[in-house]
Amino acid sequence: MRPAELPSIPAWEPVPGLYIVATPIGNLGDITLRALAVLQGAALVACEDTRVTGKLLKHFGIKARLQRLDDHASPETRTRIIDEARHAPVALVSDAGTPLISDPGYRLVREARAAGVIVTSIPGPCAAVSALAIAGLPSDRFLFAGFLPVKDKARRETLEGLADVAATLVFYETAPRIERSLAAIAELWPQREVAVARELTKLHEECRTGTAAALAAHYAAHPPKGEIVLLIGPPDEAEAPVQDTDALLRAALADAGPGKAAGQVAKATGIDRAVLYARALELKGE
Repeated sequence: MRPAELPSIPAWEPVPGLYIVATPIGNLGDITLRALAVLQGAALVACEDTRVTGKLLKHFGIKARLQRLDDHASPETRTRIIDEARHAPVALVSDAGTPLISDPGYRLVREARAAGVIVTSIPGPCAAVSALAIAGLPSDRFLFAGFLPVKDKARRETLEGLADVAATLVFYETAPRIERSLAAIAELWPQREVAVARELTKLHEECRTGTAAALAAHYAAHPPKGEIVLLIGPPDEAEAPVQDTDALLRAALADAGPGKAAGQVAKATGIDRAVLYARALELKGE
């Protein structure tokens, strides 16, 4: 979409305050007219990366003064932004989507509210909500839990801590880590329905559903690219409690090789044998 094809940006009377502005997660056509009006009228745009936001604003023909605000921003930087928002409109954007949803801005918003600055949300795209809308998993209750930890032990502990949550779990994940995350889910909840939503709003958008083991096998054969939202359906009443599969595997490995040990634990737990075999090899190498 070229700037010339856009509807005219509506008139907006600038009012001092901090404006939390959602921006597209892929398709630039998803930006709202209200967001464009605020970005055009803002005295300052605080952003995660000035290069990314600069390209977005250039596309829409908007010139603005930019201030980098990432997780490493100093208290002094936040104070200067808040001081400006007392007297003029200041917009906060992230690289994509709704600010503060696994993106910087929490401290700025908290401190602005404490300082008596008006904080206003300009709603728009959000990858977590977009994925939930198309995944076909229960959406009446959901828990957004950000990114899963990188390390296997921490990832498993995080998932175990959410085992009894009676809601669809929503995570952000990266393409290089999706297989290991799916493998961890398969160990804990082999029967739960899982969805992987990828490249939302972009040309190659897809949403695949199935068990974690089936999805792990698919992405092992077809390595994914792009940004991912990972969703896990809620537990049903018949779901068995989470078992310590590492302990079961270690016990089996004391008297058998990885293949046989994986088979024994698979029979006892119902967890996919391939997932258990991969984990048995890891434990054997420790």
